Amino acid sequence: MTSLSQLFLIDPVVMARIDAAAGQSGIPLYDLMERAGQAVAAAALRHYPQALRFVVLCGGGNNGGDGYVAARVLLQCGAAVAVHHLGDAGALKGDARTAFERSGVMPLPLGDYKPLAGDVVIDAVFGAGLSRDIPRELALVIEAVASIKVPVLAVDLPSGLCGRRGMPLGASFRAERTVTFMARKPGHLLMPGRALCGTIEVFDIGIPSRVLDAHAGSVAENDPLVWRHALPHADMETHKFRRGHLTVFSGPAHATGASRMTALAALKAGAGIVTIATPKAALDVLSVTLTAVMNTPMDNGDDLQDWLDDGRHGTFVLGPGFGDLEKARQFVSMLGDRAVVLDADAITAFKDHKEALFARVTSGTGKFVLTPHEGEFARLFPDLVKDAGLSKIERAQVASARSGAVLVYKGADTVIASPDGRALVNTNAPASLATAGSGDVLAGIIGALLAQGAPAFEAAAAGVWLHGEAGHRAGAGMTAEDLAHAVRPFG
Repeated sequence: MTSLSQLFLIDPVVMARIDAAAGQSGIPLYDLMERAGQAVAAAALRHYPQALRFVVLCGGGNNGGDGYVAARVLLQCGAAVAVHHLGDAGALKGDARTAFERSGVMPLPLGDYKPLAGDVVIDAVFGAGLSRDIPRELALVIEAVASIKVPVLAVDLPSGLCGRRGMPLGASFRAERTVTFMARKPGHLLMPGRALCGTIEVFDIGIPSRVLDAHAGSVAENDPLVWRHALPHADMETHKFRRGHLTVFSGPAHATGASRMTALAALKAGAGIVTIATPKAALDVLSVTLTAVMNTPMDNGDDLQDWLDDGRHGTFVLGPGFGDLEKARQFVSMLGDRAVVLDADAITAFKDHKEALFARVTSGTGKFVLTPHEGEFARLFPDLVKDAGLSKIERAQVASARSGAVLVYKGADTVIASPDGRALVNTNAPASLATAGSGDVLAGIIGALLAQGAPAFEAAAAGVWLHGEAGHRAGAGMTAEDLAHAVRPFG
């Protein structure tokens, strides 16, 4: 069973500090390398019993040391093993040199490796700490291995993959499986890293949990263990107003579909009442297409103020299919003390008015959640997108702190970030969520959780996870309507 501590993602630089702290606590660091290499060998034998030969590719650092331990153990188990080394094995130092000397193998140059059918590559060239483009010699081997589809078992992280950003540094192995130690790194979950790692196994090599906990930080995988305590729980006395009233703003008559999907998803996610606030000209369209969802006319700021005068109207979703960017800016300016999800057009409306949005968010007492996809994120935070040195997590954290809002940076690796620095990476979204209207459904789920009283960060994180679960439930070939009908409350 997964524990909360297992969900944390450890930056490679922090992982190096953890290793050092383990050594300072009295644990011989070579013992950690020995256990890591044994874990790699065990995984290779377990998952590839049909291998004709294990080819261990080693580098000059501790990752290479893990590889030499694995090679020695595989030889002791009777497996056929070949070892190739990047650079001069004689230049190895410290624990990696000890592992090399104890292995008893004489490695061949990395560039001499010619993949054969029946090989299984154990990639121990570079680990998660790589920060520069890989050398051409390794790039050619990666290309050759990929060309005949030799299975790759990566040690820590596929060589060439940045452990912080999940981005290839020139090129990267595409592993079938990755064996890492103690904790995953951001690059294991961020795309395209997640796809390049294949199935990830995390082995405990004996670093005390107190050492890990002291360096855990605030980044983790999105999981109910993180937020379920903050979600509302229905009791015998619950009624519709206690479950919250969510208002969803609609666009013109020809563009009401987005708000309808948002509203339906909100009802399915547990909101007690959902009302679509719509231009009068769209009332007839909505009246014949809505049943459990109510509607109310709303053409301008005066209408909105009348609606806000009723204190029960505390939560809003603005943006899906809204269309009128000027009116979107006006409405946002009036919602500073409410709980608000801003999506789609409500984000685009502030492309040239970013500071006005951030000032509105930070000056009021409300709870704001922004849900941009990549293009919308670039409209609000173009400087962060241009900075190739930032990971998606880091972009989301900076954007959230700058705007004052909880940020849902959407994609296959959606990142949820809070202004206080917390961040979660979502992993349960199926590819079928890449369909028109999917984001409208997500906005409705988050709005429903806000309406029920969940804090903004937890509402956003839970909403993203529930959205992924609904996608699995709806199945391949789904439409956004199917997705909305597949939404369920948590628990």
